[in-house]
This record gives sequence, structure tokens and C-alpha cells, in this order.
Amino acid sequence: MAMNETVEPTRRDFLYLVTTMAGIVGAGAATWPFIDQMRPDASTLALASIEVDIASLEPGMSLTVKWRGRPVFIRNRTAKEIEDANATALEELKDPVARNANLADDQPATDLARSAGEGRENWIVMIGVCTHLGCVPLGQAGDFGGWFCPCHGSHYDTAGRIRKGPAPENLAIPPFEFVSETVVRIGQAAAGSA
Repeated sequence: MAMNETVEPTRRDFLYLVTTMAGIVGAGAATWPFIDQMRPDASTLALASIEVDIASLEPGMSLTVKWRGRPVFIRNRTAKEIEDANATALEELKDPVARNANLADDQPATDLARSAGEGRENWIVMIGVCTHLGCVPLGQAGDFGGWFCPCHGSHYDTAGRIRKGPAPENLAIPPFEFVSETVVRIGQAAAGSA
């Protein structure tokens, strides 16, 4: 056979190609249900984020909502609470890390790093689970006027930082953002939203 000669495909070549393609499509169709069942269902995706209207929270008021099966504390702190938190030296903190999912992992636990940020220092959003054994602390209680876990005696300040007791870490701050002046979204942004 010369180099310039072309070979016409035979019927056998066509049957091999069709059979191979049918096998690939069949294998894909057979495995798709197993792959598809690994995706989270709609109820799980719905819990990925929640939006909370905070318009009624005056300074000094708190709201507890449920997100992913855990309580989340939202507090509109008073000027005095912010002042007390800012007056605390970082060296006095048992846990010097902010534990804020919205910031870098090594961010120091300043009051600003624990709050909703510049211009919204009065707002604090935290997962309301004690970092010792998972109890739910009481708000505006304890030695530092923040949260107190009566089960084992952990005291948190007005920025949710552990100050006294067996808890090893500050109360965690979930991913959140203000979607308007009066609505905060906790969790990941919904698909297709900015």
C-alpha cells in the first residue's frame, strides 16, 4: 500500500466504533444514579445559608437563630460593650485568634476582627456553642458581661472571646455578610447570587 492511498472504513470498523460508543453511553447511564445520589438534596442546600432580618434589634438586644442545626447569636452591642471589648489587651486573652470564618486564620482576636467589621462594630454574629463541650452559653452573663456557660463555668466577653474557664477557644464566627442595612446572610451565598 502506498503512502498516498486512503483506506475506506469497512463495515467492521463502523460496528466496532458503534459498539464502543454504545458501551460508553451504557456505562455512563448505569453509573449516573450512583454519582447523582452523592449530591446534597434540596433541603441540605436550603440550610447552606439563611437570611435574618435584624431591623428590630436595638442596641443591647440579641437574637438567636438556628443555622445548620446550631444556634447562632446575633447581637447589636451597646457602646459600653464595644468599649469594654476594646479595652481588653490581647495579652489577657486565653485564645488570641479571632476564629472568624470571614478573615484569615491567623487574624488576632481584636474586637474589630470579632465584629461585623469597620462601620458595623456594634454587630456580632457567633455560633452559640461553647468550645469546651458544646453547651449553649447564656447571653449577657458571666464575669465579663458577654456569655457564660453554666455547665462548666466558661466566661466569654462582649466580643465572644474566652476569658475564663475550661473552654479552649473563642466562640466561632460563621461566614456571614450584610445583604442590606437590615438583613444579614449567614452561610455561603446562594447559587447565582453575588
